[in-house]
Amino acid sequence: MTPFPRALATVGARNLFFQLLAVGLTVALVAWLAINAADNLERRGISTGFGFLDREAGMEIGESLIAYDPSASYGRAFAVGLFNTLRVALIGIALASAVGLVVGLARLSRNWLIGRLAAIYVETLRNVPLLLQLFFWYALITEAAPLPGEALNPLPGVFLSARGLQIPALVADPAHAWALAAFAAGAAGLWGWLRRARAKRERTGAAPPAWPAAVVLLVVLPALALAASGRPIGVEFPELQRFNFRGGTALTPEFSALLLGLTLYTASFIAEIVRSGIQAIPRGQWEAARALGLKPGRVLKDVVLPQALRVIIPPLTSQYLNLTKNSSLAVAIAYPDLVSIANVTINQTGQAIECIAIIMAVYLTVSLAISLAMNLYNRAVALVER
Repeated sequence: MTPFPRALATVGARNLFFQLLAVGLTVALVAWLAINAADNLERRGISTGFGFLDREAGMEIGESLIAYDPSASYGRAFAVGLFNTLRVALIGIALASAVGLVVGLARLSRNWLIGRLAAIYVETLRNVPLLLQLFFWYALITEAAPLPGEALNPLPGVFLSARGLQIPALVADPAHAWALAAFAAGAAGLWGWLRRARAKRERTGAAPPAWPAAVVLLVVLPALALAASGRPIGVEFPELQRFNFRGGTALTPEFSALLLGLTLYTASFIAEIVRSGIQAIPRGQWEAARALGLKPGRVLKDVVLPQALRVIIPPLTSQYLNLTKNSSLAVAIAYPDLVSIANVTINQTGQAIECIAIIMAVYLTVSLAISLAMNLYNRAVALVER
């Protein structure tokens, strides 16, 4: 005699029943928590909803990629925090990838000194908490750097002081949009050309070099569009005026310390991923490529790395996500990222649940976007069985 009712006699029916039961219990728990939270907020006289985003923020924000002043709304302030977070995350991902690749290859070097220095870098930065590293870099930049009047000038137009790093900036003009459009069109054309070249190489074993097409599509085409617009690109150099610099672009100590800490910390993990991915390739691949007369550089670039990418990409995606989420530690060194601005908003409005929900939604969306992009790339380089 079966212990289940006749309607649940099959395995599929029982699985569906337990899944629906789990969903129902989850919905009931969330509803109970929401009702309790609403009651508690009502008793404390705290209004709920996202209407506060339209109210005047009245907060100062040290740096912003978009126009902002204290009379702007809380929604505008959150947008500033979002762009600041994306700025440090995207630049950090690019720099950490480059540094991690170099250090990972250095760990495999036959030179004893290079290999040991790379190992010391990895083991040191990987085992020191990121928050302590951020404090270290921030203190080093703000305390060890000279005052603006005695700023270091390592390159023309580049100044390093306690106010941050001052670098030249491009003078934007609406006519430059044509050059950007030409660059985007050239990038799309180069992508299509590379796909055709790859298909030809798979068919015939030979393909034309990629650099001439890249130069024409990414350099010559935007240059022609810029010349046609009649507005050449201007460069604005920073100049010291009394107590501070004017002109150019300033990388504040907070942004510099956060970017440096995130980059070096994440690069130590990426270096180990690169090293293990390369070592996962059978030794016979190296020997076969060398037997064909390929130089060591071409063996690494054309034979080993393309195969190692299939091992490297999945854990590399996790490090990109970790870097993006670790950027929330910016609040510790007063960089105005999304979390920092949300904390100020909570103190001013008391809308804690709404602000935390915004933070969670933003980080979830950004993380899913990074995962999607990396999964698409992983699928593109995956080995296709025939």
